[in-house]
Amino acid sequence: MVAARITVNGKETRISPAPAHTTVLDFLRERGLTGTKEGCAEGECGACSVLVARPGVDKPTDWVAVNACLVPVAALDGQEVVTSEGLAGADASGTPAVLHPVQEEMAVRGGSQCGFCTPGFICSMASEYYRPDRCAHADPANGSGSGSGSGSGSEHGPNGFDLHALSGNLCRCTGYRPIRDAAYAVGMPAEDDPLAQRREQSPPEPAATAYTQDDSAFLRPGTLADAVRLLRERPDAVVVAGSTDWGVEVNIRSRRAHCVVAVDRLPELRALHVGSDHIEIGAAQTLTEIERRLDGAVPLLAELFPQFASRLIRNSATLGGNLGTGSPIGDSPPVLLALEASLVLADADGEREVPLCDYFTGYRQSVRRPGELIRAVRVPLPLSPVTAFHKIAKRRFDDISSVAVAFALDIEDGTVRKARIGLGGIAATPIRALATEAALEGEPWTERTAEAAARVLRAEGTPMDDHRASAGYRTAMLGQSLLKLYARTTEAVPS
Repeated sequence: MVAARITVNGKETRISPAPAHTTVLDFLRERGLTGTKEGCAEGECGACSVLVARPGVDKPTDWVAVNACLVPVAALDGQEVVTSEGLAGADASGTPAVLHPVQEEMAVRGGSQCGFCTPGFICSMASEYYRPDRCAHADPANGSGSGSGSGSGSEHGPNGFDLHALSGNLCRCTGYRPIRDAAYAVGMPAEDDPLAQRREQSPPEPAATAYTQDDSAFLRPGTLADAVRLLRERPDAVVVAGSTDWGVEVNIRSRRAHCVVAVDRLPELRALHVGSDHIEIGAAQTLTEIERRLDGAVPLLAELFPQFASRLIRNSATLGGNLGTGSPIGDSPPVLLALEASLVLADADGEREVPLCDYFTGYRQSVRRPGELIRAVRVPLPLSPVTAFHKIAKRRFDDISSVAVAFALDIEDGTVRKARIGLGGIAATPIRALATEAALEGEPWTERTAEAAARVLRAEGTPMDDHRASAGYRTAMLGQSLLKLYARTTEAVPS
């Protein structure tokens, strides 16, 4: 097998002798590319942001910003990376070229003081700069609106720049106003811009990787059949996709694995199919890819995505990973429970389909057997017309839920014909609010019904006190969420 290699700023280099757990961040810094910074080591500050060439949605290649502190460098075997140092490129003599347009706007508009966070901001900004469907608004005063992949409530500049592209980047001294000004000032890429031109060619095919160093292995099978066979042979293996969870374990808790198996580029886990009776979403598609490919076709998911961590995290995180961890505070399970989703599980013996409401069996436990992978998520059609996702957290974006509530209701002739409610953060597992669903179904959609059902909803689950919220607060928020939904669906429409 060919030695693992990575292309950084146009130059190919061997990954060896880096240990198998080495992150892209550490790999780059050890080679003098110190614009990539470590601020938090858990994907919350964006100082480590770099660009990776990934399969595109609107063009063959998208330049995608990711957290270099979380991604194992072996996961980018055969791939292309651009850092803040490589954005401007160089002339024929090798002399550094003039500033990249994003760098230029950050400089002239005072978008940097100490400069620690600036390279990460610039890489995230460059990813949005090169987004193929970005276009200027006809009305320059329009600072908000929806667009491809933007989700609800996105803020756009007159140049079409979605400010939420920077939701995963933190600045502690400059202040965000000049950074926003720089983002809203960048124009469109020039025709001869090499990174813009690069979008017209396909990204490198994922390499089948078998990287071993110091008795630890990072393995990327080429097919699903290879993956499930490998997992049967290596039951001790840690399965990763975007590494947004495992990367934190490696950095913060010094976790190490003798064998890591990457499934993020398996073709069988990356399809999206819209059929007559269901939508099937590949478990290894990133949340950003799902968001842009569905383009609002599932309104409840469209409401979830902008509230799920940050754009940097969504560029790597997957539904399979979020469900596979079994966390009771994951944001996607309540939504998928309300959508009555099921999971397609695959192993060396074949596939089986499990309703998500039967998947979780205990704290971070599930019916998934050793050696089984989540291949896809299936959402049945038709969708309920009345939906909402309420995430209660201390910050509006890039935060962990204290409580998450998802609603999907069928209301016909003023009567609730069907109700599905998914809850997170109020039990050892994500759960359906079965008692509340029963209290709503068959009842008129009135204030009296909503108030009665809200009292039932407050009694669902077993909320506890912790550093995020008290049990009493969680209980109160459950009831308020249903009253909020009722108010939203019955408020007067302006004439």
